[in-house]
Amino acid sequence: MDWLTLPDAATQLQVPVTRVRQMVRDRTLLARREGGVLRVPAEFIGDGAVVKGLPGLLTLLADAGFTDDEALDWLFREDPSLPGTPMRALVENRGKEVKRRAQALAF
Repeated sequence: MDWLTLPDAATQLQVPVTRVRQMVRDRTLLARREGGVLRVPAEFIGDGAVVKGLPGLLTLLADAGFTDDEALDWLFREDPSLPGTPMRALVENRGKEVKRRAQALAF
């Protein structure tokens, strides 16, 4: 998986770094700290915007009790029923399938 620093994510989104930090605080994006630097998965950003459906999916996973690390792991874990990863399906505009699976995890 490729990762972007917050300044790199800000460049791709064409917003200030402070806006990206706010997006992480608001859970519009998830970030992991590696070597003291916050990074977001590169797949979260496509065509200069946050991937459609990602913020809602992150909220759904949080409501299901997932920590940020668990949500990241779930998003990038292979799921043969999709096929591929939930994040890949989201990027390919198959968000409804991904959200159904995430909702099922809550029960």
